[in-house]
Amino acid sequence: MYKETAKEEVARWRRKLLKRPSMAGRYTKKWQMKMNNMIPERVHSVVTNSIKNMVHVTLTGSEHTANKEPLYDVSLEEREEKVRELIKTYKRTAAAEGAGTGAGGIFLGLADFPLLLGIKMKFLFDVASTYGYDVRDYRERLFVLLLFQLAFSSGDKRVELLNRIDQWEDEYNQLPSKREYMEKVDWKDFQLTYRDYIDLPKMLQMIPGFGAIVGAAANYHFLDLLGETAMNGFRIRMFEQEKNGADH
Repeated sequence: MYKETAKEEVARWRRKLLKRPSMAGRYTKKWQMKMNNMIPERVHSVVTNSIKNMVHVTLTGSEHTANKEPLYDVSLEEREEKVRELIKTYKRTAAAEGAGTGAGGIFLGLADFPLLLGIKMKFLFDVASTYGYDVRDYRERLFVLLLFQLAFSSGDKRVELLNRIDQWEDEYNQLPSKREYMEKVDWKDFQLTYRDYIDLPKMLQMIPGFGAIVGAAANYHFLDLLGETAMNGFRIRMFEQEKNGADH
């Protein structure tokens, strides 16, 4: 019964994800692009470098993977109870961090980027382990990055990423060595997708005083969105493996 409910939730989430953006959403995107041109280059550099460093650490580092044993031999319902607790915990952490840096205006607002990225990646690694996937395998870390991109993408990019999640098992089995893969990562595309999504609320976060409210709310929302994406992404994968009789 729980599994059937989860499958229905995946179907609803998929429909919502692929829905055409509203007129307000399209207008916001245009306004955001104008705002981007007014942002000091220093701000763009901090964001770009933070994201690139985060991706490098995710794929090559051991900070979030050491001693992280995947959770085996438990039901989907038990796994997801734990995941929902993780979402609550990380949302509180991200909101507190966003409020603290948002209160300080532009300089602390800049500091928020790498801090929030770290929180998000640690959250995704914990979720992956809870679903029973071993993040010490670089291919599992690639799937985590795929979920991260999907959460903060829109339009055609979203369709492309969702298709990759649907067909992940095929891609997983054809992946090259880690070194070869790292040489082919499109850093620029990855950075712009994420940066464009979060620029609007983060601009407001850099206004002293007002930024504390926006920072807490924005970070809380981002973790909520990431949690929903991660849960449904791993569900798709588990249901696909189950259908094909594969273990992970």
